[in-house]
Amino acid sequence: MNIPINGTFSFRECLWFLNRNFDDCMHTTGVDYVRKAILINDQPVLFEIREGKQELVVSILHGNNTAVTQKAIEDFIHEWFDLSRDLSQFYDQLSSHKDVSYMSRDFAGLRLIGIPDLFEAICWCIIGQQINLTFAYKTKRRLVEKYGGKVTYEGQDYYTFPSPEALADASPDILREMQFSGQKVVYLIGIATVFKEERMSKALLLALPDVAAQQKALTAIKGIGIWTANYTLMKTLRIPSSIPYGDAGLLNALIAHKIISDKKDLDALNEFFRYFKGWESYLVFYLWRSLAPQNG
Repeated sequence: MNIPINGTFSFRECLWFLNRNFDDCMHTTGVDYVRKAILINDQPVLFEIREGKQELVVSILHGNNTAVTQKAIEDFIHEWFDLSRDLSQFYDQLSSHKDVSYMSRDFAGLRLIGIPDLFEAICWCIIGQQINLTFAYKTKRRLVEKYGGKVTYEGQDYYTFPSPEALADASPDILREMQFSGQKVVYLIGIATVFKEERMSKALLLALPDVAAQQKALTAIKGIGIWTANYTLMKTLRIPSSIPYGDAGLLNALIAHKIISDKKDLDALNEFFRYFKGWESYLVFYLWRSLAPQNG
């Protein structure tokens, strides 16, 4: 199965983001491929993506290779890699700003890699609160291996994120043994219960009239603050104006580019982002990218 690529796209840059030397259990990367398991009609499917000539070459490694499966995988990849977006206007704006103009060249083709599953995105925010990324990925792996789904292919395990039902019924004691704080245990089980009872879903959020209403709906759930709401809107709903204010990596990148003088310089931050109206989320993603060496 081949997925045509239109516009500027760099599989290498996207693969860099998916790797970054972190132990992410939700996909597996190689030098020139990524493998991921997802659920299609509640059945696990494992696929592999490699780069072709102006296309992505997708192979189904486990699961029924039907037209329905192929369409579901194609739709997922389009959403995951944000393939439908034309970045030319964003690159024009980057090129015209002296402080970040290099990004349109050095990071050309990097797409905002999303988290299509709203529940997974929110849980990931909770898991990562107030700890470093390395430890966050370790605890995430423990959670997913215990409560998620699994596909085994050629002796290697590939995981799908736990369902709300699985986490809602999780043992608080077991979660604490995984080194989740008491507060995170309460939040994770509570949020899972909200999703299990269908009081929150991606469809419900998408039906709301504007970003403010979406933020309000998310932050009404115990454990979800404005940072988590904005991160989720950025990574799952792909709201272009979403900025995760207060994010440590974002603030460090802005200071490194001399755009703000310190982490409390909100006026300078807002002035900078106004220049990129409509592309704020992409700018955040590229600023995060700037924190790592170009060679990944």
